[in-house]
Amino acid sequence: MGSEKEIKRKKFLDELSKKGFTIKQPFSSPHQKIEDTKLFYGVRAPQHIFWKYQCLLTNSNSRQQNSSAYHDVPVTTRIRVVHFILQNTVTSDLEKLHDLMKKKVFEAAFPLHKVMLSTQCLGGKSRRDGRGGWGGGDLRGIKGALVFLHPTNFSALQKEEIREILKKKWARWRVLFKEQPIEEIRCYFGEKVALYFAWLGWYTYLLIFAALAGLATVAAGATVFSSSQVSKEICDANNTIMCPLCDQNCSFWVLADTCTYAKVTHMIDNEATVVFAIFMAIWATVFLELWKRERANVATSWDLYGWDEEEEELALQLINNSQHEPRLYQHSYFRSTIVLILALLMIMVLIGIAHALVIYRAVAMALFTQSEVSLLSKHADIIAVMTGAVLHYITIVIMTKVNWHVALFLCDLEKPRTFSQRENNFTVKIFLFQFFTNFSSLIYIAFFLGRINGHPGHYVRIAGHWRLEECHPSGCITDLFIQMAVIMVLKQTISNIMEYLIPLISHQLRKKKKRPKKRSMMLGEEEEVEDPCKRQWLNNYELNEVNVFSLFNEYLEIVIQYSFTTIFVAAFPLAPLLALINNVIEIHMDAIKMMRLRRRMVPRKAKDIGIWLQVLEAIGILAVIGNGLVIAITSDFIPVQVYKYMYSPCMRENHTSMDCSTGYINNSLSVFHIQDFEPHTKVLPEFKGEQIKECRYRDYRNADDYTYTIQFWHIFAARLAFLILFEHVALCVKLIAAWYIPDVPQKVKNKILTEKHSNLRNEL
Repeated sequence: MGSEKEIKRKKFLDELSKKGFTIKQPFSSPHQKIEDTKLFYGVRAPQHIFWKYQCLLTNSNSRQQNSSAYHDVPVTTRIRVVHFILQNTVTSDLEKLHDLMKKKVFEAAFPLHKVMLSTQCLGGKSRRDGRGGWGGGDLRGIKGALVFLHPTNFSALQKEEIREILKKKWARWRVLFKEQPIEEIRCYFGEKVALYFAWLGWYTYLLIFAALAGLATVAAGATVFSSSQVSKEICDANNTIMCPLCDQNCSFWVLADTCTYAKVTHMIDNEATVVFAIFMAIWATVFLELWKRERANVATSWDLYGWDEEEEELALQLINNSQHEPRLYQHSYFRSTIVLILALLMIMVLIGIAHALVIYRAVAMALFTQSEVSLLSKHADIIAVMTGAVLHYITIVIMTKVNWHVALFLCDLEKPRTFSQRENNFTVKIFLFQFFTNFSSLIYIAFFLGRINGHPGHYVRIAGHWRLEECHPSGCITDLFIQMAVIMVLKQTISNIMEYLIPLISHQLRKKKKRPKKRSMMLGEEEEVEDPCKRQWLNNYELNEVNVFSLFNEYLEIVIQYSFTTIFVAAFPLAPLLALINNVIEIHMDAIKMMRLRRRMVPRKAKDIGIWLQVLEAIGILAVIGNGLVIAITSDFIPVQVYKYMYSPCMRENHTSMDCSTGYINNSLSVFHIQDFEPHTKVLPEFKGEQIKECRYRDYRNADDYTYTIQFWHIFAARLAFLILFEHVALCVKLIAAWYIPDVPQKVKNKILTEKHSNLRNEL
C-alpha cells in the first residue's frame, strides 16, 4: 500500500518538474529511522512563470514605463501563482493535489512564515533572484507535504523580516490601541486579508460614536431613574392586585413588586430611544459610505482599480496549461429550483427551532412558578427568560456547524464556475441561515411575545396544557433586552476565549505529537547534522492548519455582530459598546492567531470586501425596519404618547400643571373577574388575608366581555402611523446621506482621470 502512494507522489512531483519546478528534499541522518523523521518537499517555481503572469496581466503602458517590472513580482503574488499551479496540476492518473491529500499521499501543503520586507511591495523597487516556491511536509514512509520556498537574495537594507515587524507592531497585546500596519499586512498576507483588517479597523473606529450615543441614551434614562412618573406609579401600586402568572397553585401578586425592573426598563425605553434609533439608522449608512471612500483610497494606492479577478483566474489557467479552454457560464433552472426548495426547508427548520425555544420558555415558566424553591417561584419569569437565552446561545453554536455543511452542500449542487462565484453563493446562504438561527427567537420576543397569548380566562395554550408566556410585568422590551444582553455577552466572551484557546492548545499538542523524539548518541558515532531548512519547515508544519474559509469565518462573525449592533439596538443601546470592546480585542487576537498559531494563509488579491458590502447594506435596511418595529410594537413609547394626548388629565380635565402621564399605569391595566377563570385553573382565592374578586392584567379590554376597547384601536393606529413615518423618514435620511457622501473621493477620481489622459496621450 505504501509503494502505491509513493508512486502517486512521484507522478505528481514529476509533473511539477516538467513545468520547470525545482524539488528540494532536505537530507536526513543515516542514524534516524524514516518513521521517526519528517521529510519535506520544497518546491521552487521557475522564473518564466512569473514573466508570463506579468506579461498577461500588465498593460502595455506599464511595461513601456517600467522595463524592470518583470523583476519586481511581490512574494504574495508568487505564492498565489504557485499555489494555483499546484492545486491545478493533474497527474497521468487524472488526480490533482486535493485528491492526493484525500488519499494521504500528501499530508499538507502550505507557504512558509518567512519573507523579507520588500521595498517594491511597499511602493519602491527591489532586485530578486526570480524564484518562488512552495514546500513542506511529513513523509513517514507514506506521507509527504509541500512548502513554499521564498526568494532570499535581498540587499542589506532589506534584511529586516516583515514577519518580525508584524509581530512587533500588530500581533501583540501591548499595541492594543495603536494603528494597524495595513501596508505590512498587505505585503505579507495579500490584499484580501489587508482589506478585511482595514474594514474591521474602520468599523471599530466608527463604533466609538455609536457607543457614545448608546451610553448617552442610557444616561438620559438614568437621570430620570426615580423621577419617571410611570416608574413612580408602578412603585406606588401597593394595592394593585395582578392576576396569577400560572394556572396551578399560583397566588396573586402586587404590581409594586416590579418596581426595580420598571426603573431599569425606563433607562432603555424612553424618548431618547427614538432619537437613538434614528441616529443608528444614519450611522449605519454613514459607516458604509465612508468605508466606500476609504476603500477607494486604498484601491488607488494599491493600484487595484484595473485588476479583474476573472481575468487573473483565466491568466493563471493559461500559465498552468496553455491549451486550457475556459469554462463557460451556465445556468440550470432545475438546479436553482432544487437549491431554493432545500434552502427554504432549512429556514423552516431554523424557525421550528425558534418555536421549540418558545415551548421551552412556556414550560419552564410553568414549572418554575410551581417550584417549592422560593427563589425559583418568585423570579420564575426572569429565570425562564435567562435560561431560554442561554439555550438559544447553545442552539446558535450547534446550528452554526450544521448551517455550514448545508450551505456547502447547496453550493456544490449549484456547481459554480469559479471559486469566487462559489464563495459569493456560499456567503449569501450561510448568512441567511445564520440570520434565522440568531434572530428567529429575538423576532418572536420582540413582536409576538405577550400579543398572541390570549387573556385570563381564555389563554392560548401549547398542546392544550401550557399557556404561552406573557411579557415581563415591567414591559415587553425587558425580555428583548435580557435576551440580547445574554447572547451578546456569551458570544463575545465564550466564543473569543474558545477562538483563542483552541488554536493555542492545538498548536502545543501538535508540537508534542509531531516533533520527533531526540535520540542519544552512541559512543564513537558521528554527530547527526540536520538540514537547517527542515527546522524552519517543521516549525511551520506544527502550526494549525488554515483553509480557504479561514478569513470567511472572521467576516461572518463580525457581520453577525454588526446585525446585533444595528437591527434591535433600540432595545439594547449598549450593544455598540459591547461590539467596540470585542473588536478591539478581536483585531489583535486574530493577528496573534495568524502570526503565531496558524500556518500562513495563501495570499489572495481583492479590490474590496466583495459581496459582504451588499450584505451590510441589506442589514442597514433591516435595521431601519427592525428598530421601527421595536419602538412601535415592543416599546411602551406609543401607548404612553396616545395616553398623554388623548386620555390623560391634561386632555380630559385641562390640568396642565401635572405630568400628563399621570394615571397611565392604571389606564393600561384591564380588569378580570376571578369567577371567569377556566375550570382547571387553581388559584388561591385569598391574598394577604383578603378575599380577591378581581385582578388586573396588561391589556386594553372591556371588563364585561373582555373585548378590545376603543383605546386599543387608537394605539394600534398610532403604532402603524409611527412605523410608516419612522421608516420613511429614516430611509429618506439614509438615501440623502448616501447621495451627500460620494463613494469615491474627488482626489481619487482626478487621479484616475489624469492617468487615463496620460495613457491616451502616450498612445497617440
